[in-house]
Amino acid sequence: MFGFGKKKEQSVVAVADGKAEPITEVTDDVFSQKMMGDGYAVEPSSNEVYSPVSGVVSTVFPTKHAIGITTDKGLEILVHMGLDTVELKGAPFQSQVQEGQSVTKNTLLSKMDVAAIEKSGREATVVVVYTNMDLLKGVPEVSAGNVKHGDVVGSLQYK
Repeated sequence: MFGFGKKKEQSVVAVADGKAEPITEVTDDVFSQKMMGDGYAVEPSSNEVYSPVSGVVSTVFPTKHAIGITTDKGLEILVHMGLDTVELKGAPFQSQVQEGQSVTKNTLLSKMDVAAIEKSGREATVVVVYTNMDLLKGVPEVSAGNVKHGDVVGSLQYK
């Protein structure tokens, strides 16, 4: 199905400038309890959200609050912008990519109005989730700390 070649690792980079944190620290239980998969989060200090990996955009949600990316190894990654932001019906988001588009690490995925999200009473936390965990044998534990988009936050270990 997908060719693995010799490389069974893939680095993952920060999706935004801000403070990285383990997914278990996210205030939404769906994410913090890893119901959708493992990953990490960034409390953004800017409005730009970038791709954490190279791949193809598989989904841009109609409400523009989330984007799915599939890597060449078949790993599905969800970049979810803000908590409970689906209810904002896309207003604070400007998608910069479309379904089927190839992206690399650091491709600008979206611009989100952090101030508008926070003014609506929601958190602007950007959550990165590896949704088909069965392909992985190892997921990096992301430590809390300041990051710039593009900083390596860990390496995925494929089976």
